[in-house]
Amino acid sequence: MGDTRSVMKVISARPTLEGAGVHLKRVFGFHDVPQFDPFLLLDDFHSKTPEQYLPGFPWHPHRGIETITYVIEGEVEHGDSMGNKGVICSGDVQWMTAGSGIIHQEMPKGDNQGKLWGFQLWANLPASHKMMDPRYREVVASEIPSAELPDGIIIKVVAGTAAGITGPVKDIVIEPEYLDVSIPAGKSFLHSIPSFHTAFAYVIEGAGYFDSRRKAADMPIVPESYFHMKKECLIGPEHLVFFDMGKKVEVSAGSEKLRFLFVSGKPLKEPVAWWGPIVMNTRDELETAFREFDAGTFIKK
Repeated sequence: MGDTRSVMKVISARPTLEGAGVHLKRVFGFHDVPQFDPFLLLDDFHSKTPEQYLPGFPWHPHRGIETITYVIEGEVEHGDSMGNKGVICSGDVQWMTAGSGIIHQEMPKGDNQGKLWGFQLWANLPASHKMMDPRYREVVASEIPSAELPDGIIIKVVAGTAAGITGPVKDIVIEPEYLDVSIPAGKSFLHSIPSFHTAFAYVIEGAGYFDSRRKAADMPIVPESYFHMKKECLIGPEHLVFFDMGKKVEVSAGSEKLRFLFVSGKPLKEPVAWWGPIVMNTRDELETAFREFDAGTFIKK
């Protein structure tokens, strides 16, 4: 195992319907467990058509996980059983720890041009924290610091530390990093992470190389606009790069600006029992959760 991570796998986001009929793209989910441990799911909701997102995600329960919503265009209204209400707008993050149980709704709205774009990531909780008290954190864009590196590289740090800048979301058991990285054309970004942490990048703009040897595993499918380039190693929008183990990641932009989300975290290495919005360790725990939901005893705090 070398210091710099290589690309283990490249995944193309797949269209799906969720909630009350929201059109989105699922990057990974149920069938990718446990490879992404401690992460469970990543959705990309990106549309200029209000009919595709306005149905939203009406009231539904969660237990045993954390949901992280990052909006870059438009708005998402939130309400939950703890009495929290709010709207997250462009650049804002909602980090919700369901813990022992929460019931909430998320209702997307576009900007004044009808555009909506954001991401929702699910992170697992270990058995020791599955039934912790739920908590809700709304982090507005002005609270998310940016690190500006030489060569014009900009890193927005939601969680974790990059270039000496620490993000506002702290005290999370899986020790996550959540970065929004922009690299100018032809420039490179080198970042150190714990060698045993799971790590991936999701491209949202431009195209780039995610391996210092400029190779990609599994011959990724790249957008048609990039076919004139080295398609065996250049990775474009709506593709996720899953990294092998190592102490560093090295990413280089192609002939245009590259922007991607970079996420890493400490694997839990525990059994996963998953049914809809609830993720526990055993089937018995799942059955208990849904029985309590039906009986009206789901909420503990």
